[in-house]
Amino acid sequence: IDVEITKLLSRQKEIKTLAVVGGQPIQQQAYKLREGVHIVVGTPGRINDCVEMSYLVLNQCSYIVLDEADRMIDLGFAPQIDQILESMGSLLKSENESEAYREEQDDLEKMGKAIPRRRLTAMFSATMPPEVERIAKKYLRHPAIVAIGDEESGKNARITQRVMFLSSPAQKEKTLQNLLHRSVPGEKIIVFVNEKKHADGVGRMVERAGRRCVVLHGGKSQDQREENLDIFKRGGVVLVATDVAGRGLDVPDVSQVINYDLPSRSIDNYCHRIGRTGRAGKEGIATSFMTDADEGIMAALKKYLESTGMPVPDRLARHPAAGRGGIGGESIIH
Repeated sequence: IDVEITKLLSRQKEIKTLAVVGGQPIQQQAYKLREGVHIVVGTPGRINDCVEMSYLVLNQCSYIVLDEADRMIDLGFAPQIDQILESMGSLLKSENESEAYREEQDDLEKMGKAIPRRRLTAMFSATMPPEVERIAKKYLRHPAIVAIGDEESGKNARITQRVMFLSSPAQKEKTLQNLLHRSVPGEKIIVFVNEKKHADGVGRMVERAGRRCVVLHGGKSQDQREENLDIFKRGGVVLVATDVAGRGLDVPDVSQVINYDLPSRSIDNYCHRIGRTGRAGKEGIATSFMTDADEGIMAALKKYLESTGMPVPDRLARHPAAGRGGIGGESIIH
């Protein structure tokens, strides 16, 4: 995001931006903050660290954007977000502002005096869980909800979803290799796994299938992640990743997403993962490997497939964990 902002403001040399994230020395970031910046792009934990150490003072900050707000809440950053917003001081006025405050503003206006600026807050969120609603009600004044994208975009309608019900997890490697052998050489493919300890092993499977591979997960340093992501963007390699790549990753022309492991927690993660393909009006393919061990997501996935008009494998439709009913399909490996 910092790189894109720099590109947009390339002609305005006087505007300084800075990325403030973990995995990099905080002292270097503190030095640049002390020199003064206009735009800070960062993660909640590191920004809050800078605020607590007085490297960063936010009482003059008049714009704030919470990107992937629901994801930040899901990762447990709600306390840091609260602390950051609270540190903005008098610019922060919520729906619960007092009648006395409003009367004060009216008096200032009548006397012709300057009225303190109010902060503009934007929250980008794919879903609206209760915790995001709580933050919106507490810190936003009369928030407007803006929906971006057409109905097809919201339902991933441009993505062909295939669920392959496997008899055992041992079949996953062979199935993955078959998919890679049938793919177009050089096309961009993302393979998702649930745990970082499995990512490197699946990466070796990809290499055994004759494809170059890079791995992306939270266990790698910031520099390693950025380097691997740059290699993937250039094309010609397969990316094996955890959910760290499930959101906020905008790589053009990803032709296929493969869920080597289905998300174990929620259908939202599935939706975000497959949304890495079929972007910007293009079509994509999402293939998911399912076994009996995926009972936790079966009912939600069956419902999601039906809502998007995709075939439901017979074994998923008939599985007790998926509930009754379903749509027939032949995406089954015996």
